[in-house]
Amino acid sequence: MHPTKHFPILFVALLVCVHAGAGEAHGPRLETGGHCMACHSGMTTPSGEDISIGSSWRASMMGNSARDPYWQAAVRREVMDHPTSSAAIEDSCATCHMPMARVHAAMRGAQASVFDNLAAAPADPATSELARDGVSCGLCHQIRGDNFGASSSFSGGFRIEAPPSASAAPVFGPFEVDRGRQRVMQSATDFVPTSSSHVQQSEFCATCHTLYTHALNSAGEEIGRLPEQVPYLEWQHSEYRNARSCQDCHMPAVAGDAPITSVLGQPRSGVSRHTFEGANAYMLRMLNKYRGELGVTASSQELESAAGRTIEFLRTQSAQLAVEATQVYADRLSFDVVVRNLAGHKFPTAYPSRRAWLHVVARNAAGAILFESGALQPDGSITGNANDSDPARFEPHYARIERADEVQIYESVMTDTAGRVTTGLLSAVRYVKDNRLLPQGFEKASAGEDIAVRGEALTDVDFQAGGDRVRYFLPIAQGLAAVTVTAELWFQPIGYRWAYNLRQYDTPETRRFVRYFEETSTASAVLVASATASVRPVQ
Repeated sequence: MHPTKHFPILFVALLVCVHAGAGEAHGPRLETGGHCMACHSGMTTPSGEDISIGSSWRASMMGNSARDPYWQAAVRREVMDHPTSSAAIEDSCATCHMPMARVHAAMRGAQASVFDNLAAAPADPATSELARDGVSCGLCHQIRGDNFGASSSFSGGFRIEAPPSASAAPVFGPFEVDRGRQRVMQSATDFVPTSSSHVQQSEFCATCHTLYTHALNSAGEEIGRLPEQVPYLEWQHSEYRNARSCQDCHMPAVAGDAPITSVLGQPRSGVSRHTFEGANAYMLRMLNKYRGELGVTASSQELESAAGRTIEFLRTQSAQLAVEATQVYADRLSFDVVVRNLAGHKFPTAYPSRRAWLHVVARNAAGAILFESGALQPDGSITGNANDSDPARFEPHYARIERADEVQIYESVMTDTAGRVTTGLLSAVRYVKDNRLLPQGFEKASAGEDIAVRGEALTDVDFQAGGDRVRYFLPIAQGLAAVTVTAELWFQPIGYRWAYNLRQYDTPETRRFVRYFEETSTASAVLVASATASVRPVQ
């Protein structure tokens, strides 16, 4: 089965050249990040802050993309759901999670295997080493920019050109490097540092983070197409497109001048941190907790530091909350919870297992709870959420909440061709709900199909660019002296249903992840923002 004919999820564009004068073909130079760390670690700012590129990368989700146990379980689930397409599924999923192994396989006219490369005793140890290195330094810095922004660049359509010589592979970066330092790096690694600003464009990140999946029937034939994650397209439809790039937020620049190497490094202005700050602190801590089982190379301290940075990033650059328009009339309490999205794309964005929600509590003067909506349970479920209690249902978007079993959850919900709610990517053909918070400048009316708002949020006049306003209108006992309202916005990278739907698949990968989730579910969510208001009855 040809993957681009029957299973066009992902592909890599390889421009394989011929070795000058030798008459033999060769491909891109593939090396693990360990070869780069000797020189690109041990760097500090003048104030003494460690900004080592190597150690930052190996403690990131990029450096652990192949070790991610949830990804491994999800791939296994898709293979079991679609056994006639198993080889193509593994090859396609390897494109962005095991890109060096995928490139290596494509150079040989073969398909990449996820699970063979993760085996305890792989058939090809060298390829397995490339696979486990995830999204590695040499791979990213060899990506060209000549198809950036085109649809052909999405879904893993990045281009890597074979070098003119096996000992002169260009690696792209934003800085000019003098010939002497170029020779030093080339003699040590066969890589030649080459200046190009394309590595700082959002389109660079979009090659893997704009991903379309294709639903399959039992024969492996395509029956639908889904924009699985499109943060770049969301960013394009916001006011951020002319203000900040993906790298500006997720690879923030070091303040002041700093070196990019510990060997003959020159102080540079605008050096990007390779921390790849995102939202998945939960997975970073899971990688740390089960480091032995997963073969993690980053130190425990490095991973905990990365998780701490991620939580700080979420709490300072994701969203803000306010409680407004508070009123008490006799036996009724009303107030608005206002959520403001600070991100340059939807929040949450990307992989559809992610969700954010409002936990709202009203208490009397003695602290007793009068009303509560959206409490997080120890097993990772949300009280009142229809989907957590019943996989066939889901919670709608609310403009107004009046009962404790109504919860405002910002999420995307997928269905298959029969209209059934699903967490299977290759079964999903459409979104029936997408009320994830919109960035500033995002116009609902003009949004294209791939980034459209779905469900009740589309007609909610208070769900607009920059955030949402939810009206709470609640019955309370008469004669209350005062009421305190607390609103919290929580974020969970792997929703309860996405984890527990894997229970029906009896494989090592799925059993392992469900066990991990059960053992860590109390820490599966992060409090992003909160607000409190005191309300006295209207006299």
